[in-house]
Amino acid sequence: MTATIYIPRDSGSLALGADKVAAEVAKELEARGEKAEIVRNGSRGLYWLEPMVEVTTDKGRVAYGPVKPSDVKSLFDSGLLSGGDHELRLGKPEDIPFLAKQTRLTFARCGITDPVSLADYEAHDGLKGLKNALKLSPQEIVAQVTDSGLRGRGGAGFPTGIKWKTVLDTPGAQKYIVCNADEGDSGTFSDRMVMEGDPFVLIEGMTIAGIATGATKGYVYLRSEYPHANIVLNEAIMAARKAGVLGRRVLGSDYAFNIEVRIGAGAYVCGEETALLDSLEGKRGQVRAKPPLPAHKGLFGKPTVINNVISLASVPVIMDKGAEFYRDFGMGRSRGTIPIQLTGNIKHGGLFEAAFGMTLGELVDDIGGGTATGRPVRAVQVGGPLGAYFPRDLFDTPFDYEAFAERDGLIGHAGIVVFDDAVDMLKQARFAMEFCAIESCGKCTPCRIGSTRGVETLDKVRANIEPEKQLELVIDLCNTMKFGSLCALGGFTPYPVMSAMKHFPEDFRPAPMREAAE
Repeated sequence: MTATIYIPRDSGSLALGADKVAAEVAKELEARGEKAEIVRNGSRGLYWLEPMVEVTTDKGRVAYGPVKPSDVKSLFDSGLLSGGDHELRLGKPEDIPFLAKQTRLTFARCGITDPVSLADYEAHDGLKGLKNALKLSPQEIVAQVTDSGLRGRGGAGFPTGIKWKTVLDTPGAQKYIVCNADEGDSGTFSDRMVMEGDPFVLIEGMTIAGIATGATKGYVYLRSEYPHANIVLNEAIMAARKAGVLGRRVLGSDYAFNIEVRIGAGAYVCGEETALLDSLEGKRGQVRAKPPLPAHKGLFGKPTVINNVISLASVPVIMDKGAEFYRDFGMGRSRGTIPIQLTGNIKHGGLFEAAFGMTLGELVDDIGGGTATGRPVRAVQVGGPLGAYFPRDLFDTPFDYEAFAERDGLIGHAGIVVFDDAVDMLKQARFAMEFCAIESCGKCTPCRIGSTRGVETLDKVRANIEPEKQLELVIDLCNTMKFGSLCALGGFTPYPVMSAMKHFPEDFRPAPMREAAE
C-alpha cells in the first residue's frame, strides 16, 4: 500500500518548523523515487514532541518526533515509510503516556484526520450528531444538551442548555449563533487547535445549535492573531456548503443554516460576550449593561446564542452518543471532559483532555512532568490573566468549577501556567493590574481607574513607601473593582492580585525583609 505521511499544519507546529520538515520530506521522496501521500493534519497537542511526523503502516500509525529538517534523510534511511526504527521513533501515538491517559471526546479526531476533508471527517464518525439532531424536534435537542450537563467552556461555566432554551423560547424572525473564538487568555490554545485541526466539529456543533434554537445564521468571531485558523475554517466552511451540510437545506432537511468568519478587533475585552457583539456589529468593543441578555436582545438586537468554540465542539458527541454517555464523565456539577492546556515553565506542555476531577497536582506533576527548568514548582495560575495563583498547598484541588470557586479561584478557559521558585509574585500582581489598565474598554470607573491606581500603589510597595498602608489600599481597590466593575475584566483582576498577596506574602514585604528571608 502507498504510505501516508502526516505532518501537522497547526500553528504551534509551524512555529517549530513543520513547513520546513514537510518540504524536506517531499524533496526526499522525489530524490528516492518513493511514493507517499503527505497530509497536513492538526496537532495532537504534545508540543514538546512537535513537529511530530506520523506514517501509516500495516500495523497502524507510527510517530516520530520532534523532527527537524536535518533529521528527514536519516529517517528515510531507517525505513520511515514502513515504521522503521530510529532514535526519534515514538511508536504508536495512542501508546504515548500523555495521550494514553486522556479521555478524548471533543478532540477525538484532532491530529488524526485531514482538517479540510469532509470525507475523512465522516469516516471518523463526523456528522453523526447532526444526522441524529435532524430526527428530533428543537425542544428535544435542547433537552438532550441540557441533560448532558454541558456548561460553557469559555470560563463562566453557565449551563449551555439553559442558554439555548432561552433563545428557543424567545420569539424572533431572525436569530443568531455566535461562536466566541476570541481566545485571548494566557496559556490557552484549545480553541485554535480545534479550528486548525478539526474545524468540521465546530461547524457541526454550530449547525446543531441553529436547528435547536431557530437560528439560520452563525458567525465565528475569530481573534486576529489566528491567521492559520482563519484559512482552515474558511476552507472547511466552503467544503461544508458544497456538500450541503450548510445552506438553505441542511443535509436535505427543511432547516437552513450558514456560517461566516469575522476577524476580531484585537482587544482582550472583546472576548466578553457583549463587547464581542458590539465589535461584530462594527462598533468599538465596549461592554453592554445587562439586562437585556444577549439571548433576548443580542446581535443586531436579535435573540442570540453566544458559546465558545469548545462548548459548541462538544455538542456533536452529545448528539451522537447521548446525554447520559457525556454526563457519566466528570464530578459534581462539572460533567463531561475539559481540554486542559499545560503551559509556562513545564516539561511536557500541551493539551490534555480529561474528565473533570483530576487534581491540580496530578496535572502539573504527573502529566506535565514538573518544570522545564527542573526547579521546584512555586505557583500555578489557572484561568488566564484574571485567574488566581495557587501555591503547592492547594495542589489537592480537583479540576472542578465549584472546587476552584471554594478556594477563590476559577477554571476559566482551563489554561494552567506554571512558575518555578524564581518567580516574583509582587511583579505578577502588578502585571495583573497593568494588564487590566491596558485592556480596559474604559466604560466603567472601577476597572478604568482602579487598575491604574493599582499599578501605582504596587509600585509604591516595591519602593518601600509606606508598604503596609499601600497594601491596605490595594485590598480596598480590589474590593471596589470586584463588586463595582461592569464585566469580568475589572471584576476578576482582583483574583490574581489577592491570591498572590494571600499565598505569597513574603514577596510583598519591604525590601530589607525580603532580602533577609532569602
